Amino acid sequence: MRIVVTTPTGNVGSRVLRLLVQAGVRPVALLRDPGRLPPDLAGHVEPVRADQTDRDAVLRATAGADRLYWVNPPAPPGSDPMVQHRTCAAVVAEAASVHGIGGTVFQSSVGAELRTGAGDIDGLAATETALDGTGTPVLHLRCGYFTTNLLLSADDLAAGTLPTPWPVEHPLPWVDPRDIGDVAAARLLGPSWSGRLVQAVHGPQDLSFAQVAELLAELHGHPVAAVHIPDADFRAALLAAGLGAPEVDAIAGMATGLTGGFVPEQPRDATTTTPTTLRSWAAEHLRP
Repeated sequence: MRIVVTTPTGNVGSRVLRLLVQAGVRPVALLRDPGRLPPDLAGHVEPVRADQTDRDAVLRATAGADRLYWVNPPAPPGSDPMVQHRTCAAVVAEAASVHGIGGTVFQSSVGAELRTGAGDIDGLAATETALDGTGTPVLHLRCGYFTTNLLLSADDLAAGTLPTPWPVEHPLPWVDPRDIGDVAAARLLGPSWSGRLVQAVHGPQDLSFAQVAELLAELHGHPVAAVHIPDADFRAALLAAGLGAPEVDAIAGMATGLTGGFVPEQPRDATTTTPTTLRSWAAEHLRP
C-alpha cells in the first residue's frame, strides 16, 4: 500500500508516519526539507521534497497513492492564511481527482461544519468542500482544541495566569495531537470506504479554560487563574506583535466564531473520544 503523509514532522504527522512504519508500510513523507525527518526512520520512509502549494510537485508525489493524509500547512508569516488554504484546497482536490486516490484523510477541525464565520477554520471548511467535490473517498477528521496550544502559554502559566480569548467557562474538546495521529493511522490502514465520511476527534473530556487552570494549578503547586482577553484587546495584541490583519482575523475569528451556543456537529461517543487526558499530557509536557 502506498500512503502519502503530509506535514510528517508535525505533532500529528510525525505520529502517523511512525505508526505506519511500525505497521510495515513504507510511507511517502512529503515535506519541504527531508533533512528534518528523524534519522532512525532512514530506509523506512520515502522522503519527497515538495511544497504543498506547488501543484506539480504534489501531483508527482501523490502519483500511485492508495491513501493520502493531508494537513494544510501554516501560511508563511505575513501572508493571508485564507489564500494559503484556498491554494492547498485546490492542490489536494486535484491530486485526489487526477490520481483517483482510494482514500484521503483530511485533518480538519471542529467548527468546519459552520462553513463560514470561524476564522482560520473557514479555510479548512473550504478544503472539505473542495475534496467533497472530487467524488473520491474522503474522511474529514474534525479535531478538537490541541493540548499543545498550552505550550504557547508556558511563561504565563509560570507567572500564574492562563490568558485566553475564549470565555473562561466555555467548554472545549481538548485533544492530544498524538491521539489524532492514532485515529488517522488506523483509518489510513483500515478498510476502504466510499464517498464522504466525517469523524470528530474530541479527546476524553470537554473542559473550560477555568477548569484547565484549576487542573494546572494542582499539577504545578501554585495558583493559576484563567484570564479572558476581550476580542478587541486580543486583536490589538496580535497586531502589536507584528501580525497582519488577515492573520489576526484568522486567529481571533476562531474564538469568536465557536462560542455563543456553538455545539459540534459530531457528538461525543466511542468513535470520537480518545484516551489521553489533559492532566496526563500536562504532567509530561508542561514543566512547573
